[in-house]
Amino acid sequence: MAALCADSAASLSEHAAVSPQSVTDSDDCFKCPQNEWPDEKKVKCIFKTYEYLSYTNDILTLIFVLTSVMLLVVTIFVLGIFIYYWETPIVKANNRTVSFILLISNLLSFLCVFLFLEHPTDITCMLRQVSFGVFFSIAVSCILAKTVTVCIAFKATKPGSYWRKWVSVKVSNSLILICSSAQFLICIIWLSVSPPYQEYDILSYPGVIIIQCNEGSVIGFYSMLGYMGFLAAVSFLLAFMVRTLPDSFNEAKYITFSMLVFCSVWIAMIPAYLSTRGKYMVVVEIFAILTSSAAILGCIFFPKCYIVLLKPELNIRKDMCSRK
Repeated sequence: MAALCADSAASLSEHAAVSPQSVTDSDDCFKCPQNEWPDEKKVKCIFKTYEYLSYTNDILTLIFVLTSVMLLVVTIFVLGIFIYYWETPIVKANNRTVSFILLISNLLSFLCVFLFLEHPTDITCMLRQVSFGVFFSIAVSCILAKTVTVCIAFKATKPGSYWRKWVSVKVSNSLILICSSAQFLICIIWLSVSPPYQEYDILSYPGVIIIQCNEGSVIGFYSMLGYMGFLAAVSFLLAFMVRTLPDSFNEAKYITFSMLVFCSVWIAMIPAYLSTRGKYMVVVEIFAILTSSAAILGCIFFPKCYIVLLKPELNIRKDMCSRK
């Protein structure tokens, strides 16, 4: 009980000149303010400690910052490789514009981690959820567009195929625009109805005030996550079905593995997120963002960078079409 007591063996008049905070063993108790807590002897109120993921007090913050910076540098390096080898077959394969959009959205996903660190405010609470939801949806939409392109390209190889007219850059770009716009609309409705906001949790742990983000509309938050999961699941299923195509379409197998990791991370994240409180909820979410983004970067782009940098003899149109 957050209360202090004064001496019961003496009358109130004897202690009129004494502050109730310095007197013990009393029948008359009073509560401390919400931002304070009784000390161990119950004789005075002391300020509660504030808990959030801080740059100064948490080693996890330093780990996340270093990891994010490292992945940012790697992403920029991969982006530079793709720009330098712009005209090579491995970069052109499966729509290089989509590859660049995917790399930039991945880059922004790593950057949005910094919104989850330090003291949360109303603005950062809104930006952190919406930003990672939109950036991830763009990334997964790009992967879905790549997967659909693989499916269409394989079907279009048959003579007189109906699918030939769908082998177009416009199809991929339109798919990205439609899928990412749907997530953007979900986030707009969420922010309009009940946006996330800063919250002080004084009840979860004694003597601690947790500064956290309240998601506002729970339906809005899980609609955003659910739609992102839906896009990832569709991408995984399509890529899984065409994973055994010849090597000229081998990106499908890399997409399959990246979406498998992506879906596994976010499925595991939900119960972990719901079972934690305070800064550890943020830790779970940051871990999921970094892991899933790194999976996309590593599984889809590292094999291409390996060929471009270490196996340039394979980066010619003849070899790409002849390999089985």
